[in-house]
Amino acid sequence: LLFCAAYVLPGFVGRGPWKSADITTFGVMQDLLAGTAGWLQPQLASQHGGYDSLLPFWLGALSIKLLPVLDPALAARLPFMLLLVLTLAATWYAVYHLARSPQAQPVAFAFGGEASPADYARAIADAGLLALMACLGLAQLSHETTPALAQLGFTSLLLYSLAAGPYRQGLSTGVAALGVVAGMVGLALSGAPTVAALFGLGAMVLEWLNSRHRRSVASAFEPEHEASPIKPWLLMLLLTTLGVAWLSYALHLWHWRIDLSGLSRTASQKESAGMVRLLLWFAWPAWPLALWTLWRWRRQLSSRHVALPLWFAAVAVGSTLVTSASDRALLLALPALAALAAFALPTLQRSVASLIDWFTLLFFTTCGLIIWVVWLAMQTGIPRQPAANVARLAPGFEPSFSMIAFSAALLATLAWAWLVKWRTGKHRSAIWKSLVLPAAGTTLCWLLLMTLWLPLLDYARSYAPLSRQVARLVDPQACVETHGLSAAQASALRYHSKLRLREANQTASCPYLVVDTDAQASLRQQVDMKNWRYLSTVRRPTDKNEDLLIFQRAAPQAQSPAAAP
Repeated sequence: LLFCAAYVLPGFVGRGPWKSADITTFGVMQDLLAGTAGWLQPQLASQHGGYDSLLPFWLGALSIKLLPVLDPALAARLPFMLLLVLTLAATWYAVYHLARSPQAQPVAFAFGGEASPADYARAIADAGLLALMACLGLAQLSHETTPALAQLGFTSLLLYSLAAGPYRQGLSTGVAALGVVAGMVGLALSGAPTVAALFGLGAMVLEWLNSRHRRSVASAFEPEHEASPIKPWLLMLLLTTLGVAWLSYALHLWHWRIDLSGLSRTASQKESAGMVRLLLWFAWPAWPLALWTLWRWRRQLSSRHVALPLWFAAVAVGSTLVTSASDRALLLALPALAALAAFALPTLQRSVASLIDWFTLLFFTTCGLIIWVVWLAMQTGIPRQPAANVARLAPGFEPSFSMIAFSAALLATLAWAWLVKWRTGKHRSAIWKSLVLPAAGTTLCWLLLMTLWLPLLDYARSYAPLSRQVARLVDPQACVETHGLSAAQASALRYHSKLRLREANQTASCPYLVVDTDAQASLRQQVDMKNWRYLSTVRRPTDKNEDLLIFQRAAPQAQSPAAAP
């Protein structure tokens, strides 16, 4: 639990909204509370198109309203922090129930002495959770207030419910059924109705194919329980899938967002190489272990502990290939890949485990050392080259020292050193030992980044510096017209600078006008520039391609006496 807390808390606490999906989602939440956007049609500043997600915006907006004493950005993150906790807990329990199936249990020893089914399942579940936390692509996206994190949480909940439901009777089956409904409805309301329907349809097929094994599942290892009937469970899955389809249609959530032209794009050498690189690093180290599981269990691919997570991973990877937000779509595959990776450990050779340990030790120790050296350079100017690189990449950044952040980073580094010592020692009987260093290394680097580097990352990834420059040039009491601003830029100006924004038109009604430089081509078509005079240009310090033009309304020309009536 402490390990999970060290992974969850950094990144949610102590930072501002980041570019660009993070600040955009926060802006929509504020508009919902202000009443300028409909709860069934979320919009931002009444000038940007609607969003396909509903539930993530509702959760954040309600949290802001219920917790007025907190900073709105922090209050909006609390539900998403709970969604990440749900992801970790649901993944553990999903792997646990999958490991309890008879096909997943190891062969019993001739003279006994093997681990009990429950203990074995707990060890495999620990491995699955560590594999999930070790995935490199999980760290940043799981700490942002975006619909992608909501989809991840409900995907994990659905995976757990499908893994646990058919093997219990009474209350446990009812809870699992509620989890199925909540998971599929949550996915649909979070912008993934097609994925929810595919998960439900695939689960029905898998349960029907495995129905002949159902009587022996509970009685083999839990004689006091009987396997629940399969027909009510299949009927529940069918009705839930149909209900989610109808709900998505009724709320206009089922937009056809699948871009088949993406297949032709990925067919090109450049796009396909980028997709391969994404698949390689994003799910590392879960994907090689998942492939090993598929190879070693190739004669039992129809078994639930392999087939169910394999279907989830296949759907998520397939959606990655046909949607534009490929990294956020691939995020949904991580719990399933972690579950598959966990079942590779009982058959993993010692030489492969040692290779993983040494690679992980060298990689994350080097990364941690680099983070510390750059932080030292920011604080003291020594070594000179890292300090010069920071000054060049983040001009205007002023480093600060926090004793709390420094203490947390130091404790995490010492814990890493102790864990390395434990892993290389003689007491290494845990089956999850091969994944503890990858998971701990990822957690270490993420915690170091979110403590030592947090001021720098806040400066580089947020719109706060840009917003402060704009606020110095305009009257905060006056309204500001905008043209061509992105949703993230508009949300940042409203949050950081407290500006009242409205879309510009031919008639100037506000004393100031803010224009994105990329929208200059259409500026004269939408705005009568005779009413405005150029004031200044402001630039986001860490992005040379993101400039805003500031205009002030021109004073009306005095009428000459000769022209007077």
